[in-house]
Amino acid sequence: MLSLQPNALTKRENYHLLSTTIVPRPIAFVTSLSDSGVLNGAPFSFFNVVSAEPPLISISIGRKNGVKKDTARNILDNEEFVVHVTDETNVIGVNRTAANLPPDESEISLVDFNRVESTVVKVPGIAESPVRIECKLEKHLVFQEGETMTDFIIGRVVHYHIKEDMYVDGKVNPSEMKPVGRLGGAEYSKIGEVFELQRPK
Repeated sequence: MLSLQPNALTKRENYHLLSTTIVPRPIAFVTSLSDSGVLNGAPFSFFNVVSAEPPLISISIGRKNGVKKDTARNILDNEEFVVHVTDETNVIGVNRTAANLPPDESEISLVDFNRVESTVVKVPGIAESPVRIECKLEKHLVFQEGETMTDFIIGRVVHYHIKEDMYVDGKVNPSEMKPVGRLGGAEYSKIGEVFELQRPK
């Protein structure tokens, strides 16, 4: 078995190892508002659940040359954001929003996503996602290694929006939701075969 030390690898080599090993990763499509009212939208696959009580989710946002990305800056400035599930119907549009645009341009304008008002937060969501999760900033951490910096955002869930036909007995049916996962590079995955295992008592 190959044995590697992470501190002997470059940032890119560590990224490739982690992003092709920890798979599939859910993709958060995050909307946030700038101080001037521009609706930013961007996908992040370093994303997951932190806790159910309190309901917390996390997003990891790498900086570029030490500069915060629009999403991180907007969340830190306004302390609100909306996370959307990326699924088979919206993944192509979500991928297009990863384009590098100046802060005064909305990535939502690149695709035919329709804005929808949120219930608790001021940040609009998009109607093309089967699940929208409204969040408020709970905690912000910064990780630094040399010149590389990452903003780690923990958001507290304050409201859910779920398509009714996939919500059964208090749970979301993943086969109906049809989520898309991120693999490595340009590779993505659909949900595939689903099976059950009972946890031991």
